[in-house]
Parts: sequence; C-alpha cells; structure tokens
Amino acid sequence: MDHVQQFYIGGRWVAPRGDTTIEVVNPATEQPITSIAMGGPDDVDAAVAAAKDAFESYSLTGRQERLDLLDAIIAVYGRRMEELADIISQEMGAPLSLARAAQAPAGLGHFATVRNVLAGYEFERQLGSTTIVREPAGVCGLITPWNWPLNQIACKVAPALAAGCTMVLKPSEVAPLNAVLFAEILDEAGVPAGVFNLVNGDGLGVGAPLSAHPDVDMVSFTGSTRAGIEVARSAAPTVKRVAQELGGKSANIILDDADLPAAIARDVAGLCTNSGQSCNAPTRMLVPAARMDEAAAIAAEAARNVAVGDPRAETTAIGPVVSATQYGRIQQLIEKGIGEGAKVEVGGPGKPEGLETGYYVRPTVFSHVTNDMTIAREEIFGPVLVLIGYEDDDDAVRIANDTLYGLSGYISGDADRARAMARRIRTGNVHLNGAGPDFNAPFGGYRQSGNGREWGEFGFEEFLETKAIMGHNA
Repeated sequence: MDHVQQFYIGGRWVAPRGDTTIEVVNPATEQPITSIAMGGPDDVDAAVAAAKDAFESYSLTGRQERLDLLDAIIAVYGRRMEELADIISQEMGAPLSLARAAQAPAGLGHFATVRNVLAGYEFERQLGSTTIVREPAGVCGLITPWNWPLNQIACKVAPALAAGCTMVLKPSEVAPLNAVLFAEILDEAGVPAGVFNLVNGDGLGVGAPLSAHPDVDMVSFTGSTRAGIEVARSAAPTVKRVAQELGGKSANIILDDADLPAAIARDVAGLCTNSGQSCNAPTRMLVPAARMDEAAAIAAEAARNVAVGDPRAETTAIGPVVSATQYGRIQQLIEKGIGEGAKVEVGGPGKPEGLETGYYVRPTVFSHVTNDMTIAREEIFGPVLVLIGYEDDDDAVRIANDTLYGLSGYISGDADRARAMARRIRTGNVHLNGAGPDFNAPFGGYRQSGNGREWGEFGFEEFLETKAIMGHNA
C-alpha cells in the first residue's frame, strides 16, 4: 500500500506533521502487516482547514452534480471490491468469505442507498408564506470503529457527500488500512479537493482535537459508549451537533410458541458472525424458564458447529477477534461469568484446540444467567451468548428493557404476538423472526446506545440543517 505513511488532505497525499507510527497487526498471525502514520492536532488543523475552504463551493453544488459524484465513487468502489475485502480480512480477522459477502459490499450498499435518497429528496417545502430549506450541516468530523469498518465509514461519508457537507475522517487505528484504500477510491473518483480528508490516529491525538475543533460543525461517532461520552465532552464547549451510535446488549426473545431448535440455532450462528464483534449482536437470549435446559442444549450444539479458524480458509465461519486487548477483555468477562455462577454449556476460557497463535475465542454459551450478572450487563463483543429465563411475556419485556443500552432487539414466535411485543421494546430497531438489516431503515439506539440515526433517508437527514425563510412566499 502506497499511502500508509501519509494522510489525505486537500485532495493530496501529504506527509504527517509528526513522526509517530503504529503497527497494524494481523490478528490471525499476531504479526505486523505494516505500520501507519499517527496524526496529531496539527494534522487535524490542516484537514479541517481544507474541509472548511472546500465547503463554500461544494455546499452550493446541485443535485445532479452530487449524483454524478456518487455514481463515480460507486463505479471505482466496485472495481476495487476484492482489494477491500482482502485487506479487511487481514487487518481485523474477518473470514475472507464474510469480507467478500458482507464487509466490503456493505459500503457499496450505503452509497447506492444514499444515491437513491438524494435523487428524490425534497430540499424545500412551503409552509404558508414561509419556505423551509434543508441545507448542508457544514464541516463534519467522522470517527469510525474497526469491527465493520467500511460499513461505518460509508454510512457516514456517503450521506455527508450527498448532503453537500465536507469532512475529516478518523478511522480506527486498529484496522485503518481499508480507510486508506477508501480514500484512494474517492480520489480516483474525482471528489473535489478538500471535500473528503483522512487523518489516521488514536482518540487522544486525533479524535479529541477533531471533536473539539471550533471549525467542525458536526461530529458523527461510532464506537463504545465510554468513548462516545468523551467525544460528547470534547464537543460540548463549541455546542456542535453530535450524532452517536454506541454500544449494545441486545435481547433476543424466543417466545414459547417459536420453533426453538430452528430459532436458537439460527441466532447462535448470527451472534457468532464477525466473531461476535457487532454492536447489535443478539447477546442476551431470553427463553421460557421452564425450557432452559432444552434451550441450552440446542444453543450448545449450535455453538459447537461454528467453525473457528484461519480467515483465509473457505470452511471458516469465524476468525479471531481483532486484537490482544479485545481477546483479554473477553477472557476476563468469561471468567467473571463463571465466578458469578453462570453455567458454561460449551466453550469457556482459552483458545480453541489447535489455534494457539492468533486471538481466537471459543464460542461460548452460558445458561441459567440472571440479568444482574456482569455478563448480562456489559457488552462482551465476542462470540459469547448468555441464556436468561423468563416467566411470561411481561417478564420477557421487563428483562429486555432492563439494560443501560437500547440499540437492537430480536423476537421469534407468532407473528402477531411478536409485532405487539416489538412496540414495547425500548430499542432503535427490532428484528422479527430472523429479519435481517435494511439499508433504507434507520439504524441507531436509545439511552446509552447513542442518539441520532444512520442509514437511508434518516441517516442522510442527520447531515442537514433546517432553515426557515419567512415571507419568502408573501
């Protein structure tokens, strides 16, 4: 990769102001892939200045000009899809099959979705003698995580571009190489100089000064709740808009009339996808208390069937988790669950047999968990499922809502019953009977899972301001 020691600022690849670097490690081999330059406040200042200069002209571009730009990006992105999938597999451990089928295409999906939104969006409407105008929010700071990196980059960059905003992206320093390729794609597609800027770095060196910068009008952040709080604190003195998509501890209610073997096996596999490193993963499975042992046996068998191994192997279902830090945290929480009295049905501490090198985690199922245990309260972010018993529908709803989070929810069973229960779950989205994600639907959460929404028209509108021009139609 040609640009890992550079930043993309003002339409050019430039040298960093400092000389700090960090290794990017392949979590399957525990060996460095390469090293990247790490930015600081001076690099942020340069990138924000470029975005501010570009905003004056880019914010005035018309719909067709932006549509043409999105079309150009989509075309280049499509040509480089295999490169993107390959580097994601290397840097964050996703199986190559998952990287090809979901990780890399997710970014393209957001561009295609936003393009359709832009094509039909009404930026003005009349309210009596007043005209209501939706305008670009301004210079945006975009801070993204490592777990679904291109998904999170694209679901911010695409609507920001479509809305007429300019931006500075700080991707995760744990898996930043896909973002360098992404910047190359935007450069090749002809994004005007200064509209998109990339500065690599960590939260202290780049995230904090970007969030606090007086010339940044909006920050869109995806990551942990802890980090989101720090972003909000940094942004508060300048009273800028902050949109956050944070952590989750999603409940998955299996109703007593559901097909338990089918629903549980499906959802164990779903939980383990991406090695459990998804903020909306269905990590708390709520089952009828009287059928706990039956449910636990089904879940354990499903977990045993999850093939853990080399991300480059065709038969691998899940690879390693992303880093030694992440591996250590998961191990601590597994040990905590054992210490608090939860029953390990399968998995447990340590690495799978034969996988001593790499940050591999054993798919783990805990049964007879109570909702006050640490493993039911904290986001583990690994292939770890907890089974909690409930007495009736009201009890299931109570347990599901008894959390600091509110990102997602899952319900399986009779369709009418599931629909009614979904309206009682305090989360930003609810999946019924195995329904998957929808790029057109809003994605985001309640409470400590964040504020604002991403994806589709709702995500697009996060990057717009609202202006009322009184007397315009008098």
